[in-house]
Amino acid sequence: MSDEAGQKLARIVSAAIFGLIAVLIGLDLLLDSRDGVGALHIALEGSVLIAALTGMVTMLRRFGRVSTDLARARDDAERWRREHQSLLQGLSAAIRSQFDDWRFTQAEAEIGFLLLKGLSHKEIAEVRGTSERTAREQARSVYAKADLSGRSELSAFFLEDLLPPHAGASQPAAG
Repeated sequence: MSDEAGQKLARIVSAAIFGLIAVLIGLDLLLDSRDGVGALHIALEGSVLIAALTGMVTMLRRFGRVSTDLARARDDAERWRREHQSLLQGLSAAIRSQFDDWRFTQAEAEIGFLLLKGLSHKEIAEVRGTSERTAREQARSVYAKADLSGRSELSAFFLEDLLPPHAGASQPAAG
């Protein structure tokens, strides 16, 4: 189960528990009021009922807000992809060309793209139908052929010139 699905389930379960508590306290209040229980006891149980209802509403609002935020993030990502499709295709072609220069096999190129996308060795193994150990060894082969030390250097190789320099970084002298 993904973290997102786990958090979603936890919020729903929490809201359901708060709701169940509210129902049980409501029933207890109804029975207590028929039995002539004192006002202080009714007031205390009423405050617990209000707290349980507040917890339930809070969990449901958080669930709705997270769902909305997630949908907005997905929409933003899709819009960004549509607006920059030609740039993305050019970047993909440039990366593929560099992989060819490094003489990557088809499998190594696929591993390289998956590494650049941020997939873990376990996720790469699942996508490719191999063991995690195989994915790790193939990643090592990619790094060795590219003469890079690891994933961060592989990513930096392609991203370094695309991003503006850090504000505090010294600029090369114009000459």
